[in-house]
Amino acid sequence: VQLQASGGGLVQAGGSLRLSCAASGRAVSSYGMGWFRQAPGKEREFVAAINWNGGSTYYTDSVKGRFTISRNNAKNTVYLQMNSLKPEDTAVYYCAVDLTMGLRHEIYEYDYWGQGTQVTVSS
Repeated sequence: VQLQASGGGLVQAGGSLRLSCAASGRAVSSYGMGWFRQAPGKEREFVAAINWNGGSTYYTDSVKGRFTISRNNAKNTVYLQMNSLKPEDTAVYYCAVDLTMGLRHEIYEYDYWGQGTQVTVSS
């Protein structure tokens, strides 16, 4: 599975961005998917996960109510809508595939990773 993340950029605090992650090489409609992020000098951390059919989602506490993960299995794509962005959301965002039905939140539980897209939130 190859994953291509896009949609990052520079935005002011309070603004919004929508990240996309397109999968190729294998259909991911049966698998969970997630988003992680890594800020400079920090470890990679979990952000959000979605199960195989989009019926269940899971978020880290710091993004609840601001971020929404969704997927379109017909397009083999997962999204992360980010609203009310804060400077502390600045990081490289990575999408990943978990070869189970989903909602996992540990790095080691994910099997394939995209290359990351930079999100920078200015104050």
